[in-house]
Amino acid sequence: MPKSRIRKKADYTPPPARQTTDLKLTSSSWVAPVMLALFLIGLAWIVVFYVTDGKLPVDALGNWNIVVGFGFIAAGFGVSTQWK
Repeated sequence: MPKSRIRKKADYTPPPARQTTDLKLTSSSWVAPVMLALFLIGLAWIVVFYVTDGKLPVDALGNWNIVVGFGFIAAGFGVSTQWK
């Protein structure tokens, strides 16, 4: 029986690269400093509250000072979503 002819597959050529001129792949210069500042403000707020036995930063807030500190930290995480 005669041997069948082997067909060569066409070589794969990748599609041309897309232009990414309209996409902004870098983050703004304000994102990292604001994120770090919010983290540090929140941390400092909570540490000052504990070190001063609740007298500072705002005595009238009482234990809500912890919520304020974590609010700053949460805002830092919110800003971090803009970092690319």
